[in-house]
Amino acid sequence: MNQFTVSSSPHITARKTTHTVMRDVLISLAPASIAAIVIFGWYSLALITVCIAAAVLSEFLFNIVCKKEQTICDLSAAVTGLILALNLPTSVALWQAAIGSVVAIVVVKCLFGGIGQNFANPAIVARIVLFLSFSDSMAKNPTPTFTLVDSVSGATPLAVLSGLEGELPSMTQLIFGLYGGAIGETCSIALIIGLIYLLCRKVITWHIPITFIATVAILTLGANPIYQVLSGGLLIGAIFMATDYVTSPATPWGKVIFGIGCGLITVLIRVFGNYPEGVSFGILLMNILTPYIEKWTVRRPLGSFSAKKNVKKEGEAK
Repeated sequence: MNQFTVSSSPHITARKTTHTVMRDVLISLAPASIAAIVIFGWYSLALITVCIAAAVLSEFLFNIVCKKEQTICDLSAAVTGLILALNLPTSVALWQAAIGSVVAIVVVKCLFGGIGQNFANPAIVARIVLFLSFSDSMAKNPTPTFTLVDSVSGATPLAVLSGLEGELPSMTQLIFGLYGGAIGETCSIALIIGLIYLLCRKVITWHIPITFIATVAILTLGANPIYQVLSGGLLIGAIFMATDYVTSPATPWGKVIFGIGCGLITVLIRVFGNYPEGVSFGILLMNILTPYIEKWTVRRPLGSFSAKKNVKKEGEAK
């Protein structure tokens, strides 16, 4: 006899699954990963490998210990590990990168119930934890080995704009990522290719990345907006972290508000804060506000307001 699954409506099927979405995200991150290895050398590959391996292993062991169904095949842990790795400079030790992956998966994701239950983007929280715990390693910005010189520490474009000594990269260097910074945040062209792929595959919509980037550009019109947009992790944050399904609003207007909020907080931190970089903090703060944004922007059925008023009037009459 055939077995039927009985569940509540809506009964909607779609070809997209967590696995296929995460697979598309990994593909979209491939250009940035390749650029990181070419620009910053083979240590970038080691960072990527360690972060992904630590993330997948952490989720695997957590599921075994807690006697839960294995979820590593949905590729979400691999995506988290890769995004975290691309947000790290080559000055970070491999064991520090592994700790970041464990924090992202175990503390931020698994302890809150797994995928779909985390309150914030795991990679962002892990990056902030590493920044606060290993500030010396995270603050260094080795210059590219692709320039055929030894990798040394140097100021990022945002640090130069904030008053530190250094020289701003040329437009060519800015677009192709030939300056110091996290391994995956410098090559703008690779990140834009990833954005186009995600939009074409309809994995994400334009609302969050475009409003995020546009807000930063508009608010920094008098402070080199091109450098503000193309450096400091804005592109990788707006495209791959702010658009996380779980921690961003689902409604179109909610996404617009979310993107504007991320851009506003980013600029406030960059201009008035002690850190030249504010993307991670901006996204994290807006992640916390996501439930309220969705509540404010959710579409209500026609007549819902009048129905509530009628019920209230009938109750008062009684």
